[in-house]
This record gives sequence, C-alpha cells and structure tokens, in this order.
Amino acid sequence: MKEGIGRLHLLDELRGFAILCMVLHHMFYDIGFVLHYDIGYKIFNALCVFQPLFWALFIVTSGICSRLSRNTLRRGAVVFAAGLAVSLVTAVIMPALGITGAEIYFGVLSCLGASMMIVGAFMPLINRLSPRGSVAAMAVSAFLFAAFYDISSGSVLFGLVKPPEALYKTDITAFLGLHTAGFFSADYFPLLPWFFMFLFGAFLGRWARDGAFPPLFYKPRVKALRFLGKNSLWVYLLHQPALYAVMYLISFIQLLTV
Repeated sequence: MKEGIGRLHLLDELRGFAILCMVLHHMFYDIGFVLHYDIGYKIFNALCVFQPLFWALFIVTSGICSRLSRNTLRRGAVVFAAGLAVSLVTAVIMPALGITGAEIYFGVLSCLGASMMIVGAFMPLINRLSPRGSVAAMAVSAFLFAAFYDISSGSVLFGLVKPPEALYKTDITAFLGLHTAGFFSADYFPLLPWFFMFLFGAFLGRWARDGAFPPLFYKPRVKALRFLGKNSLWVYLLHQPALYAVMYLISFIQLLTV
C-alpha cells in the first residue's frame, strides 16, 4: 500500500472470498481426480457456472490494488515468475512422477503477472487520466472484455466475427487465447479477454489511490477472509500441494482398510 492511504479492508476480504471459492472449487476436482469419486467431478462441473464470477472478482480487485502498489512492474514480475514455477511443476515435474492431467499453461498467476507488468509500464499515462477519462476507460475495458470473451472458442464481438482459422494452428499464442483444438490447461486465463478485466480494475483503482472509496471499504469485518486476501499468492501456490497431500493420504488409508 502507498503511504497515507487507509487500508481497504473490504478489498482484502473480497479477494479472500474469491480465493476461498477457488480452493473449494479445486478441492472437488481433486476428489474426482485423486480419489476417483464421480461426485467430485459433478460438483466441480456444476460450480464451473460460477467460476467466471469469483475469478472476475479476484482479477478486478487485483487491478484496483495495482494502483496502490509502490512498484506494480516489479510485483508483476514476481507474480509472473510464480506462474512460471507453477507451469514447471505441473507440466514437467508432476508428469515425470506419473501425475498427468493437471498441467497448467498460462494460469491465473501468469495472467495477473503479465497484466501487472503491462499496467505498471504504462502507469504514468494511466495516472494522468481525469475522473471522466477513467470512467470512459472502464467502459471501454468492460466492452473489450465482453467482446473477446469467446476468442478461445473461435469468435469475437459477441459471435459476429470469426477470427481466421490460421490463428488457431499453434499453441504458442495460447497466452492470447489462440490455440489448437487439442490444447489443455487445468487453469487457463489468457490475456484476451482477462487483461481487460484487470484493466477495468486498474482504472477503477483511481478512486482507491485517492482514498475516495465509500467508508465501508475501510472497515474490517471478517479476519479470516482478510488473511486469505492479503496472502492470496501464497494460498494459490500452496493450496494444490496441500489438497493433493490430503487426498493421497485419504487414498492411502483407504487402501490399508480394504
């Protein structure tokens, strides 16, 4: 947080709520993946309907906080490096150990890190926007997010435009939402459209930077959610190893009792 600005506790709590939803969502997938209980997959798939909502909440609050960071560019590099580490573990180390199906290419950490670095590089220009200009930029960002939401499925501008098929012949551009039909990532947040969601939060963060959010944002409420929100990077990095450990322990106990 920049000096002189009161802590926006509600942002911590909202981000904590979003990361908690993510952990629970992944837990049900792991119940199906590790323990082979179909109920895990069924609940996971049912919750996929709500997944864009809590991830949008997480990414918007991260965008807002980018305006409060002392060095958004450097923090973005750290988060992006953490995303690379996740890809290394899930796509290289785990398959070498015989665990497949959990590979992550350009997951949420990679998306957030890249978005932070882009916004950080252009922060001097973003800071020059007037309140009216910031509102207009938020509207444009929201429109672009919606317009590019289905780009991975082969359409943009609400299905009115079909990008050339040649753009979907390689997975090198998967970070942009352009990939082959066989591409798979257990956690996937391409820059198109999610960068625009982050950008929406960054423009909204003008009022957070100025300490002009409503008073309810500065009042602490749920300590546990604040803790999760403040430590969201570590929660994301550690939650899957912790879930896997618990699931494999349960599986081992089941084998002993058969």
